[in-house]
Amino acid sequence: MWKQRTDLALEAKELWQESASQQTKLEGVEAREDNREGFHVDTVRVLDRRGEQALGKPAGTYVTLTLDGLKRREEDAFGRAARAIAGQLRPLLGNLAEDAPVLVAGLGNRAITPDAIGPLVHQHTMVTRHLVEQIPEHFGSFRPVASLSAGVLGTTGVESGALIRAVCDAIRPACVIAVDALASRSLHRVCRTVQLADTGIVPGSGVGNHRKALNRETLGIPVIAVGVPTVVDGATLAMDLMGHEEPPELAKGVENLMVTPRDIDSQVSDLAKVVGFGINLALHDGLSVEDVELFLS
Repeated sequence: MWKQRTDLALEAKELWQESASQQTKLEGVEAREDNREGFHVDTVRVLDRRGEQALGKPAGTYVTLTLDGLKRREEDAFGRAARAIAGQLRPLLGNLAEDAPVLVAGLGNRAITPDAIGPLVHQHTMVTRHLVEQIPEHFGSFRPVASLSAGVLGTTGVESGALIRAVCDAIRPACVIAVDALASRSLHRVCRTVQLADTGIVPGSGVGNHRKALNRETLGIPVIAVGVPTVVDGATLAMDLMGHEEPPELAKGVENLMVTPRDIDSQVSDLAKVVGFGINLALHDGLSVEDVELFLS
């Protein structure tokens, strides 16, 4: 059977449910729905090997925020979205001390708009590590945060994972937050959702260009993944729209086609900023959106 491509644990759960009878229980997986700052939140927890096999995802917690209000430009949508991301990100950081250093790693190719989420989030990250060390009288209350736009092998000649590992060896962060673009099965979730996970990330997996995983096993420290779906695989989209379990004839031969919104440039720009601000609020307790705006200006 043809496998629909998605990086979202929520969609992997939906696909499993669609393929199973209604009486079949999804063992090893817990799911719940919630609301934060007016945005819908889905949490999927893969508990054990049964859940890993069913969803094809490593054990851990996956949180998906649906930010429809941001696209509709609702009142204070940006601030609410940033606070919602921060509120869901903090628990994934675990018992991280307030002064524990963190590395934010933006993955992807800034020259390709749907893949530019990571590099753009890097631009919206409050870099404080040097300030905490050099001017502690003014910045001693901030968490030491470093940020890296890792680039891609084709433009740097270095695997992004190798670069991140080298930086981790040099600055010894307590945690890495890796930001990357993802693939969805549905246009309804493209550029409308953000997935947070405590399982790490495999750069390039969304477009079938798998690189070495970035996770606790490879880096020796917790890796929190923040992803935004920006593309849908062409065959997967056709299957989803037409209700097929196998690609219809019109979709054959387009396995490498990626579909993205017409206004992808503005949507990626907006989402990168809200994700960056959400990360800043999560890492620096007590700051407001206005404080972050002032710092970055």
